[in-house]
Amino acid sequence: MNPEDFMRLALEEARKGDAPYGAVIVKDNEVVALAHNTVRRDSDPSAHAEINVIRSLTTKLKNPSLEGYTIYTTGEPCPMCASACIWTGLSEIIYGASIEDLVSLHQSQIHISCDEVIAKSSRKIKVRKGLLREECLQLFQ
Repeated sequence: MNPEDFMRLALEEARKGDAPYGAVIVKDNEVVALAHNTVRRDSDPSAHAEINVIRSLTTKLKNPSLEGYTIYTTGEPCPMCASACIWTGLSEIIYGASIEDLVSLHQSQIHISCDEVIAKSSRKIKVRKGLLREECLQLFQ
């Protein structure tokens, strides 16, 4: 599988959620966890796709460290989700639609990029932006 394939899985996950966000975690070119947004279903404001997929995998691994793993998300991680990526030590974040894109579509966002959050941390996380951006933006149409 290639990065576009992983993002397509995140897009499929996004369609299952109560807001159009999906996330996939990959290690060694294999999908190890998938999740979508369940904020309304769970009455949990932290149940973003990224938080859900991180919780699922760290629980499964019985380890809070995700060093060496990559997360694919349909939308740029918000400051809460970017912080969770930092705390777990994820090695790479790959997203489709940026926070700027989402703000322009009137999606509720905290207008701080994940790059800004990462820059304030002691971690070095690689960030790749705009993968299948148009397909990710179509989730909000």
